[in-house]
Amino acid sequence: MTDKAGVTAVPPAPRSAAGAGPGTAEPRLHGDALTLGYDKRTIATDLTVAIPDRSFTVIVGPNACGKSTLLRALARMIKPSRGHVLLDGRDISALPAKQVARTLGLLPQSSIAPDGITVADLVARGRYPHQKLLRQWSPDDERVVAASMEATGVAELADRAVDELSGGQRQRVWIAMALAQETPLLLLDEPTTFLDIAYQIEVLDLCARLHREEDRTLVAVLHDLNQATRYATHLIAMRDGRIVAEGAPAEVVTAELVEEVFHVPCRIIDDPETGTPLVIPAAPGTPLGVR
Repeated sequence: MTDKAGVTAVPPAPRSAAGAGPGTAEPRLHGDALTLGYDKRTIATDLTVAIPDRSFTVIVGPNACGKSTLLRALARMIKPSRGHVLLDGRDISALPAKQVARTLGLLPQSSIAPDGITVADLVARGRYPHQKLLRQWSPDDERVVAASMEATGVAELADRAVDELSGGQRQRVWIAMALAQETPLLLLDEPTTFLDIAYQIEVLDLCARLHREEDRTLVAVLHDLNQATRYATHLIAMRDGRIVAEGAPAEVVTAELVEEVFHVPCRIIDDPETGTPLVIPAAPGTPLGVR
């Protein structure tokens, strides 16, 4: 269903039945009628969202629209004041921490490594959810850590201190640690922040490869709309704590949507490299509604 601006309307996601998971009609991860905020400040009310399984979902929107708040709620970093986040049909807040950590990995917006820790030691911390009282480090853990470093291109940095690395290298190390958790879902909060364009592309290419080759469900918050349309298989556009549109980028990214969400007049053309929507801002001084 579309509205008069040509934007795909967002239907409410139904509650998941207990035990829902891969191969069922319900997605593994979704939020139902969420009210989110910090202390007494409400960011979003009655927010319902479903993350398609095996998608590379990207959440976009202007600053302070609630996109990182939504991601943190999906990752159980903050608890909704109303509503529920459901993981495999169960309220995520009621699940044991290690069970969540074996299902859902998180790369937070700001990650700080302990002083002097090596790349191999940091990546190995991703195996913590799999440790038990009678099962400590194993050959399988060693294999997973090595494979995670290889997949992210940091194997040759294994003995280097993390704080000696460049920004792009550090970000790949943190992603390697998240991969070492071996979770089918991976959430990334602004993974390209503070990186120059070369490292941004490096990190997003890595995420796209992980999604494509390992069939993982990825959810990322990004600021750059053109990067979002290039890499996402599913796009969620937010403004003022609500979801304005969601769907495949080619279906939902229109000049009307960009004006509504970002207040930027623009044209949409096909990216000559990928064929995905490319947002071209209008000349300075162009009023809204004039393209």
